[in-house]
Amino acid sequence: MALTPLHDRVLVRRLEGDEKTAGGLIIPDSAKEKPAEGEVIACGEGARKDSGDLIPMAVKKGDKVLFGKWSGTEVSVDGEDLLMMKESDILGLLS
Repeated sequence: MALTPLHDRVLVRRLEGDEKTAGGLIIPDSAKEKPAEGEVIACGEGARKDSGDLIPMAVKKGDKVLFGKWSGTEVSVDGEDLLMMKESDILGLLS
């Protein structure tokens, strides 16, 4: 099943966090926080102004992004858990 976001929506795959602390302690799965970094998998075409003009997306497929801890809606596509969010939920691009 393929999922294509509409309008100004973005499909993001979370990037896994560190397994160890800076001191070398292993963090168990139950104590890990969900990472707020991800990779853009797919983008919609962009939002529209009241006049009907298209506002292009600022992100594209393959971009690494930073987003809020509670941003987006979790969706499952082909057994993989992904996040669907509005472009405005993205805080910035990671380089």
